Amino acid sequence: MLAQRALSTAARFTRRDAVRLVIAASVLVGVLTAILSIDILPSGLAEREGDVARAAVLAPRSAEFESAIRTKQARDEALKAVPPHYTYTTEAGDLAAVRQVAELDRLLEPVDAAFNAVLSDGARRQALADALPKLSKTSLDGLQALDRAGWLALRAETGRVLEAAQRREVRDTALETARGAIPQLADQALPADQRALIAEVLAPLLVANSTYDAAATETARQEATSAVEPVRISVKQGEVIVDAGHRITDLDVEVMAALGLLDPRPDVAKLGGWFLLSLLVVGLLLAWVWRFRPAYWHRDNALFLVGLMLVIATLAIKLTVGRPLLPFLIPVAAVGLLLAILLDGGVAVVVSAMVAMIAGAASGTSPELAGYVFLGSLAGAITVGRGDRLGNFVQAAAAIALVNVATVTIFTFLGERDLTGLLQLLGASVGCAVIAGVVAVGSFAVLGNVFGITTSFHLLELANPSQPLLRRLLLETPGTYHHSLMVGNLAERSAEAIGADALLVRVASYYHDVGKLANPLAFIENQAGDVNVHDYLTPEESAILIREHVSNGIDMGYQYKLPKAIIAFIPQHHGTAMMSYFYARARDQAITDTGARSGTPEAEAAAARVDPARFRHVGPRPQTREAAILMLADGVEASVRSLTGHDEAAIRAMVDQIVRERLDDGQFDECDLTLRDLERIRNAFVAQLLGMYHQRVEYPQNKVVEIESQRAAGGGRG
Repeated sequence: MLAQRALSTAARFTRRDAVRLVIAASVLVGVLTAILSIDILPSGLAEREGDVARAAVLAPRSAEFESAIRTKQARDEALKAVPPHYTYTTEAGDLAAVRQVAELDRLLEPVDAAFNAVLSDGARRQALADALPKLSKTSLDGLQALDRAGWLALRAETGRVLEAAQRREVRDTALETARGAIPQLADQALPADQRALIAEVLAPLLVANSTYDAAATETARQEATSAVEPVRISVKQGEVIVDAGHRITDLDVEVMAALGLLDPRPDVAKLGGWFLLSLLVVGLLLAWVWRFRPAYWHRDNALFLVGLMLVIATLAIKLTVGRPLLPFLIPVAAVGLLLAILLDGGVAVVVSAMVAMIAGAASGTSPELAGYVFLGSLAGAITVGRGDRLGNFVQAAAAIALVNVATVTIFTFLGERDLTGLLQLLGASVGCAVIAGVVAVGSFAVLGNVFGITTSFHLLELANPSQPLLRRLLLETPGTYHHSLMVGNLAERSAEAIGADALLVRVASYYHDVGKLANPLAFIENQAGDVNVHDYLTPEESAILIREHVSNGIDMGYQYKLPKAIIAFIPQHHGTAMMSYFYARARDQAITDTGARSGTPEAEAAAARVDPARFRHVGPRPQTREAAILMLADGVEASVRSLTGHDEAAIRAMVDQIVRERLDDGQFDECDLTLRDLERIRNAFVAQLLGMYHQRVEYPQNKVVEIESQRAAGGGRG
């Protein structure tokens, strides 16, 4: 019978766990307390900019001081009054006008020639098109319609307009505006199409004659600010600095600081509150991880990732809380998305709950913000799935937006908020969801790489046949490569049947036998009818040779920088299983060496002296359901391939035998695989194998020829 790890064993709290708890809790509690206590040094009057004064603040004494705020305001006004400086001069305008008019004359020489020559309409149109190739069809039609006198008048006006436009200041920052104003400089008595023609011809010729002078502008600004004297403020004793019920401005704060009214005193009570909240959150979070996620508890990268997400979310909340919309816009839901993808949904939900508790406390025990953070994060964690497709993130963002909108709407109905406030929050809710989705898409692969967590995108990349290690398998061990593909198909289908990680087990199947690259001919699938090396080895030597492909595979996995999650499958796919073929050969050889007859007590005694431990793989046994599936798929594929017949009865019998042998051997005692899972795996194996080994209809020879000829004819038509 299958056995999960006993809860009593998993729940044992060792000294190592205690040290781990103290270190992790101390760091996290310290960081969270520091973040949440950023504002523990309030003013002596507990008044800040933007607050409403609870009582009138009077000046305790007379004082006069320089106001940095008023001085800055005066200097800012002086800066605004300084216009930008340009390099334009009248001489520059005249010079540009002369140069560009000459350029115009050169440009229009072919046009003059076209009007001076005696040409047919078609020839003239072609000549005009060649002279002005960039002219629009409308303008070309208008030019074609002119006679020589009309062209001379239009040409003279064109030169006049260019000279007038170019003599004006044409700034490089407003060149397009100046070109757009050309039609207004032309004689308004001209038809609109001729003014448009003039503008079209002159637009490329009009150039800037005035450039922005950054140095002169900066010098003028410095002179303007230097000319502003520091503004001094005089306060009389008893003067009202800010009246009760009025909002405190930055100038009020400056006056109170100058009068010594903002003498900071640490708020010890608030510091203690934040410390206790941090201790409670961190303690419960770490206890939950230790109790329900022992695999993460013993992985530094997983704990660090959880702590980092909690710290980042807390910092974002603390920096935005108290502002009207920002707390509802920050993408805290991205924490739930990232943890659900990189670790699992349970961790995402628990961390989201802790973040929501912190958000509620930081916002003044606000149930709305706490519910908004938790429910939105929960919706994202539920819908994002494995995050192996972009559509998963879009779906998660839509779910977050929907839940966020529902949350703010509910609290609007329960509280007091006007329509404008609701609309603003609805926009922030949708924006939060979109930003959370974008943040998750852009960071989960990076975080997975930094923390050594294998993401779905990384797995898909490893599954690409062009990967160097898979290419080596194909070229150097084609039999093993084909076997790995078949195992991957079996493992993926059975993983889907029990809700395991199908992508992970498929990719692991591709790499589980890479160790065979070290000695391909030691494995029958690569011998291709050649001499079997095991015919010349003792059973013990053969067992050593077979066992080595596991250690070689681990070494090769690290050499090719495979993720540790994939490398872990290499020793687990055999577990501590017996190499029964070589064990049986060793027993037979021991009996033969004694000369005893098979079945006699002497033969049994000789066979019993063979140590079975020498014919077992070193393990470990499968630690996860995925590793157990790979073990079964590996054995089933090799065994079924060796069958002479592949009907359903034979396949099902072989699958049952492999599963029963592994079960009786205790190979599944260290993974969370149930008997119901095994039954589903059996059925998935049988269905997949029947599809792989289905029988084909044998057509008569003349029918085959007819089908092939029809297929060839169809290909020719395509």
